[in-house]
Amino acid sequence: MRSLWLDEALAAEADTLEVLRGDVSCDVCIVGGGFTGLWAAIAIKTLDPSTDVVVVEADICGGGASGRNGGFVLTWAAKFLTLEKLFGTQDARRIVELGEASVAQMGSFCAEHGIDAHYRRDGWLWTASNDAQLGSWLSTTEALERAGLSLFEELPRDEVQHRTGSLRQIGGVFAPNSATVQPARLVRGLRRAAIAKGVRVFEQSPMVRLERASTTEVVTRNGMVRAARVGLAMNAWSGLLRELNRLILVVGSDIVATEPCPELLERLNLRSGVAISDSRLFTNYYRNTLDGRMVFGKGGGSFAFGNDCGTLFGGASRFEKEVTRTLEWFYPEFGSVPKTKSWTGPIDRTMTGLPIFGRLEGPGHVFYAFGYSGNGVGPSHLGGRILASISLGLDDEYARLPLVDYRAERFPGEPFRYVGARVVRSALARREAAEDLGRKPAMLDVALASFMPGGMVPVKAKSSS
Repeated sequence: MRSLWLDEALAAEADTLEVLRGDVSCDVCIVGGGFTGLWAAIAIKTLDPSTDVVVVEADICGGGASGRNGGFVLTWAAKFLTLEKLFGTQDARRIVELGEASVAQMGSFCAEHGIDAHYRRDGWLWTASNDAQLGSWLSTTEALERAGLSLFEELPRDEVQHRTGSLRQIGGVFAPNSATVQPARLVRGLRRAAIAKGVRVFEQSPMVRLERASTTEVVTRNGMVRAARVGLAMNAWSGLLRELNRLILVVGSDIVATEPCPELLERLNLRSGVAISDSRLFTNYYRNTLDGRMVFGKGGGSFAFGNDCGTLFGGASRFEKEVTRTLEWFYPEFGSVPKTKSWTGPIDRTMTGLPIFGRLEGPGHVFYAFGYSGNGVGPSHLGGRILASISLGLDDEYARLPLVDYRAERFPGEPFRYVGARVVRSALARREAAEDLGRKPAMLDVALASFMPGGMVPVKAKSSS
């Protein structure tokens, strides 16, 4: 079972897929046909049209996380404090500026290439849904202001409730330079744009082995790609590689979509493509769609033992009832609206909440990009450009960004990572349940919850609230 997004996108196209059969050679092979991989392939062909680029995808382009997410085109502004701590104010500002530019560039790319991704640049509301969350954003917005970046506007309570249509939302800030997209339409459009530029795209061709020598070989189920350089854009499946496994924690995010209900959305003032999420670590996030649905998601579902995704993120969400209850907690009006479909997808969380770019050790020229931690739709545009530069061996601004080759903190090995994540998640759920009721959470739950790594919004800002 696929996401509603991908069902809709595939129904709108008549494209045929090509499976890799036999051996091929190329200059650069990109493993992974999601946002990062396709943006990278397009960037490589734009930088040097003579470069022979092959993309291999285990499923179909959009079958992984790129076709299952909420479609929030956000930036790295909410991660400014982490960026500043790791890289200093100047580099943090430059990374945020490049990410801010990506939002408009993605919209322009869609317009130029005829990609009907339902791109709506209507902003992002970063909210508080209980008293403990109020002011979660202040340390971030104040640091941005000190760096000369005025990217958020604080809103009074009544304005937040008016814009969200929910009395549960009691405060927040607004980032006008954000957008929403139908993510599967975007990734399928990027696939077509890449092919038009001369990229060879092979789907349903999972990599089963990576041979690293002077010439690197990407071995798939029915063939092989011999490449001078390889770029890995595998998202949560990066954990299949031993060197990368402990850099991420793979956790699920679950989504429920309603039947079209445009009249209800109109009454709730949910008319635009604004993205809305609260300040929980496992955030509640939602938006409407052009056909009048409410799409509501919640992070922190399943954890993958050993980061082996397996079949854990296929089929309907096992947390559908919990996500539906949360939707109706925010909006009791949706209690009578039928739910069309639920699905789940993997998030590759790093310890910092920032992605990781670099090169694998060894004789081969193998590079990687992963770890968006639940905020990848927008940042993958810049991430793809970074992967393109390092895969081509360029010494340009993107290859020199400090996100490349920084010393990323590792998670403990198994079973400690899996058991620890479940214990911390339970403590976090108890802490946030107490906060929703206006009660002081248990000190042990607060202490345990602080061990969970960052996601779409900063941990430190919330835990100090």
